Amino acid sequence: MNDILKRDVTFLRGVGERKAATLKKELEVETWGDLLYYFPYRHVDRTRIYTTNELIDGMPYVQLQGEIIGFVEEGRGAKKRLKAYFKDAAGVIELVWFNGASYILRSLKVNTPYTIFGKPNKFGDTFSIPHPEVEPAKGPLSSVGKLYPMYSATERMKRSGLNSRNISELQKYILMEVHGKLEETLPQYIVQGYQMLSIEEALSMIHFPTSPRMLQRAQARLKMEELFYLTLRMQYLHRERKEETVGLVVTPKDDGHLTKFKREGLKFQLTGAQERVVGELLADMASGQQMNRLVQGDVGSGKTVVALLSMLAAMDSGYQVCMMAPTEILAQQHFKSISNMLASQKDIRVALLTGSMKQKERKPLLEALANGEIDILVGTHILTQEYVQFHNLGLAVIDEQHRFGVYQRSVLWEKSRHLNPHILIMSATPIPRTLAMTLYGDLDVSIIDELPPGRTPIITKHAYTHQMADVNQFIFQQLSEGRQCYIVFPLIEESEKVDLMSLEEGYEQFKHAFPAHKVGMVHGKLKPEVKEEEMRMFASGETNILVATTVIEVGVDVPNATVMVITSAERFGLSQLHQLRGRVGRGSHQSYCILVSGDSIGETSLQRIQIMCQSTDGFYLAEQDLKIRGHGDMEGTRQSGVGLDLRIADLSEDGRYVQFCSNLVGHILKEDPELRLDKNRLLRLRLDKMLVNEKDWGLIS
Repeated sequence: MNDILKRDVTFLRGVGERKAATLKKELEVETWGDLLYYFPYRHVDRTRIYTTNELIDGMPYVQLQGEIIGFVEEGRGAKKRLKAYFKDAAGVIELVWFNGASYILRSLKVNTPYTIFGKPNKFGDTFSIPHPEVEPAKGPLSSVGKLYPMYSATERMKRSGLNSRNISELQKYILMEVHGKLEETLPQYIVQGYQMLSIEEALSMIHFPTSPRMLQRAQARLKMEELFYLTLRMQYLHRERKEETVGLVVTPKDDGHLTKFKREGLKFQLTGAQERVVGELLADMASGQQMNRLVQGDVGSGKTVVALLSMLAAMDSGYQVCMMAPTEILAQQHFKSISNMLASQKDIRVALLTGSMKQKERKPLLEALANGEIDILVGTHILTQEYVQFHNLGLAVIDEQHRFGVYQRSVLWEKSRHLNPHILIMSATPIPRTLAMTLYGDLDVSIIDELPPGRTPIITKHAYTHQMADVNQFIFQQLSEGRQCYIVFPLIEESEKVDLMSLEEGYEQFKHAFPAHKVGMVHGKLKPEVKEEEMRMFASGETNILVATTVIEVGVDVPNATVMVITSAERFGLSQLHQLRGRVGRGSHQSYCILVSGDSIGETSLQRIQIMCQSTDGFYLAEQDLKIRGHGDMEGTRQSGVGLDLRIADLSEDGRYVQFCSNLVGHILKEDPELRLDKNRLLRLRLDKMLVNEKDWGLIS
């Protein structure tokens, strides 16, 4: 980054130590450059003045001019709020603040002209604007069509004098100071070849565009640069691994474990997608280079048997294999599933290692593992412990990859005493293709996009809270037929801020509603042994109804459970709703998912629920989820969303930039693999900075 952008934000005119501390805590902004790259979440035409009688439900942000005619404080404790009555020539609306009441009362005066800006909401016949931006009315605004930046600011920032308008003033000052001093951040042949704005022009126009066209050009330049360097890092690591990482050679035997299992142990025909992915895995492991592959598959697509086939191939070549799961119960299920599938092959030794195992059981198991007497070890993150030593680890399978950090995976990778073991990562969370290209550009990705035939689709219905009696009646009917039911709640403790029924309340209500049935409860605050016992009782059929939080989201396999009721469904994203739904539909009986929402929910939440009711395709849902969520709710928060620190690119909208950058980077690396040409000097410097803390984790993912 240019030296001028490394200046501490404390020394920016109008900031000082107190505001600098707030910027650091709330936005992780420490330098001028950090702030300059804190982009507006939208630009609005602040010249349009609406009147209160023009407001309609669902409008975007609007601007009004008038006077505050009075204040009133309502509620107590966490529910306390400040309400102001705002009047213009056409009528009166309410302004509402849930935080910072004393600051608002000190700052705003009754019967004083103000311009307010915010998003109107309608409750009954009354419009209100929560947490509006308020500034003194200064008469007519500037020319029509001028775009004003809007910056996300938390309540703490606003109380510190760092609202959107304050941030805008700081950006103006930085841009004035750096004018003519910023070095280009992309090679000239890219900037000129694609007729891009310079970096200085782009930063100026993203904050203070002179026209919608210049805003678009600034966005294009900055999005492209952000995705370009992310893609460069990923593709470079990928090429480096492919060219330099020697792997164990795995060759299945004609009369080996893999062939025997396919002939005697496989009780069903693989789908075309499973066959394709198995072929990709075997080709990787036979190549002489380390496999580092992510296998994505929707719930119920048959990832476990695909993993098992690759494990058997590794064993044919004399290697041990391991499978790491995120929870003990999932590890136990994998152990049972693999043991059952291999029941006909008595010479294969499968073992389970978990944190709850007693020392007297653990010691002989670890000795057998180190001596090569165990072929397949299934376990939890305990497999990463130093005392767990393999004799000849050839393949590590990691289930539900997003539950483990890169560090844990790197430790597992280093377990081999010889060459790098092959790495197979399984994920049941479908990821949109544009996101997968960006998140996993340094991995090979296989997709099992076909479900086994004969699966009965889960029926998904939407119910409102006032219809719970009907929902309970349906649950009773299913229980009477011998089935079991999940009830999922989003919270563990009652929240004063959000009007949601807590887990404990729900547990008591369902115990009361179903006195003849056994009701269990599972949540994240239970001791592991208590949680495991509750799950065991439900899996064995001793418990009829399981009231739980999302701890049951991953991997629980109870074929007799046919009903999934998700309360406060509007609080969940599509991906999580789909994962929860996947806990049912695992047996031969028709299964159901009931999404229970509050009686009054927002348009976006209703859209999510309707999409869930229409489709059971996880990849379709993932695409829709990304479109709906994008980078999260920008109002009052930093950009969130998809797990990447993207400041401006939006993977739900910018697939064309992802593809463009992928093609461009591929062309550059093909011509100059090590970026040693003079024209690529800037790229080499930037790449070296990105890789300085990489360790060898790019080899693992």
